[in-house]
Amino acid sequence: MTFAPRTWVVGEVVTAALLNQEIRDQINSMLAAWTSYTPTWQSSGTAPNLSNGTIVGRHMKIGRTVIATINQTNGSTTTYGTGNYNWTLPFQAANAGANLIGLAHYLGTARWNGTTVISANATTMSPFFSTANNDTRIDFMTNSKPETLASGGQTRMTFLYEAAA
Repeated sequence: MTFAPRTWVVGEVVTAALLNQEIRDQINSMLAAWTSYTPTWQSSGTAPNLSNGTIVGRHMKIGRTVIATINQTNGSTTTYGTGNYNWTLPFQAANAGANLIGLAHYLGTARWNGTTVISANATTMSPFFSTANNDTRIDFMTNSKPETLASGGQTRMTFLYEAAA
């Protein structure tokens, strides 16, 4: 992971170790594989339970810029709870005074395109989808939006945001 660069002082002896830390290691962190994390699926009502479903989160953080994905597949014993859904971010969002928009996709009996929204200072993000297949308005994802969720349904989200630290 990248870090703040060193402030050099006049007369300082530059060593191989310092050059490796300040240049090589910084570049390597930007070219490295993404880091896995386990997002938590939550709701504003009764909590959902993924049970035998799967969830995979991955991210790349360069400075305070975070690029991340979440892929969730519902299992045969997944329960969907009630309320509006959200998933945890790998890092808290900056208090940037803006909502950040990413991409969402739900694959169930139909394919649904949507957006993700990350609010300033947030630790979670929410996907929004159309309320019906002939309606372009969007609303929070729930157990029945964009369609009734079921085993094998997949929620895929990709988003970019500024981390708080």
